[in-house]
Amino acid sequence: MDFDDSPEEAAFRREARDWIEANAPVEHLGALKRSGFGLLEIDATEAEKVALGRDWQQKKYDAGWGCIHWPEAYGGRDASPVQNIIFHQEEGHYAKLTERLIVGLSMCAPTLMVHASEDINKTLLPRMGRSDDIWCQLFSEPGAGSDLAGIRTRAERTGDGWRINGQKIWTSGAHYSQWGLLLTRTDSELPKHKGLTMFIVRMDTPGIEVRQIRQMSEQSGFNEVFFTDVHIPDEHRIGDVNDGWRVALTTLMNERMSVSTTMTTGFEELFDFCRTWQIDGRPAVENDLVKGRLASLAVRASGLKYTSMRAISELSQGNTPGPENSVLKLVAAAARQEAAKFALDLQGNIGLGIGADAYDEGRFQAMLMRAPGMRLEGGSDEIQRSILAERVLGMPGDPRVDKDIPFSRVPTR
Repeated sequence: MDFDDSPEEAAFRREARDWIEANAPVEHLGALKRSGFGLLEIDATEAEKVALGRDWQQKKYDAGWGCIHWPEAYGGRDASPVQNIIFHQEEGHYAKLTERLIVGLSMCAPTLMVHASEDINKTLLPRMGRSDDIWCQLFSEPGAGSDLAGIRTRAERTGDGWRINGQKIWTSGAHYSQWGLLLTRTDSELPKHKGLTMFIVRMDTPGIEVRQIRQMSEQSGFNEVFFTDVHIPDEHRIGDVNDGWRVALTTLMNERMSVSTTMTTGFEELFDFCRTWQIDGRPAVENDLVKGRLASLAVRASGLKYTSMRAISELSQGNTPGPENSVLKLVAAAARQEAAKFALDLQGNIGLGIGADAYDEGRFQAMLMRAPGMRLEGGSDEIQRSILAERVLGMPGDPRVDKDIPFSRVPTR
């Protein structure tokens, strides 16, 4: 494993750093450093925060930095995966401005590049890359989360396209998106993984209703989306009819990579807190119990750091990373939840405060309330363990009685 940049990578890093220093919105840097755990600590409305993200993405895209790993035909520069990582390392806190665009740029775009027609890609990808259009991912349903192949949203043939009826849930950003990547069921007489078809859909199409969900963190980034006799033309089908699961796997692979590589353990925040918080008149970091907990988290944070660097090293050498993404997500999400709980335990009754009344404006409360979602999104803990068990350890797969029978015979939960 090589931790150092090659001469070419070092030159690219200097070029990226120089451009970012000359063009980044430095007036927001202080607020961005305080931001995290799904919160953007800029004094602005939700619409204004979306606009700030769009402005930064447009500036990057117009200068050739917006989607550098994309093909030139779609507005990229055919950069290598490691160059893409280098740019985002240099972008640092400014990347938080464009978190609302990640679903499109990191999940939908790679799917379209592999499975969509050239007409769709040449028309829609440059608009996505420049953030003229924001995209969402319409996959999960009330009865189909980790078992995504169990979706029931129905697509039926019409004379000139498809009629969609059903419901999606936990759709991030649907309330400000212009397009969505939609997974549907097109044949209930096939086994559940084989009767699915993927579409793209404009979110202002008649028959689509978006309802925001208020979360326990008081954010409303997720949505319910209802489809009532929604018409989609057949040219907006992505991939073959009943081949949607293969298309969805491309999306899910990129989702897991995106989620795992941007997730942190919360160790740095906890360590900084323990340096200032007092226990019996002394910094908490000097307490033996606290030292032990910090050491445990530090070991995990260090292990994840070098596991991530191993993946980057593989990319640098032109290889495909192995199961690192599942390890990163599984360990980091649980560690962040543990760090938040421990910080609030140390705060005692003060840790019960919320909002402006809480210590550090509720930083660790926000971390704790966001953590359960992180253990579910992009594949739950159980899904990650199954991936590692089957694909790394070679253990037999889960016995599934519903795997190869027609979906119409699968019992309704």
